[in-house]
Amino acid sequence: MVLIVALLLACAGMVGLCLGLERHYQQLRRRLPSPMLRRGLRVLGWGMLAASLAVSVLGWGWAMGPVAWFGLMSLAGLGVVFLLPYSTR
Repeated sequence: MVLIVALLLACAGMVGLCLGLERHYQQLRRRLPSPMLRRGLRVLGWGMLAASLAVSVLGWGWAMGPVAWFGLMSLAGLGVVFLLPYSTR
C-alpha cells in the first residue's frame, strides 16, 4: 500500500511541476496561466513530492526510503512524459 500511495503522490507532484510551466499548461488548457497559478502549481508539485518522500521514509525507513523514492520519482516522471503528448489530442 505504501508503494501505491508514494507513487500516486509522486505522479501528482510531477504533474504539478509540469503544469507549472507555461508551455505545458498552454498545451492542455489552450490559454496562458497567471503567474500566481503557475507559482501555486509549482508549490503544490514540490509539496506532493515531499509528501511522497515522507510516505516512502515512513514505509521503508531511512535506509531504503529515499532510494525507493528516487525510483518512484523516475517512474512518475516517465509516466508524465509519455502521457503528456496524448492528453493534448
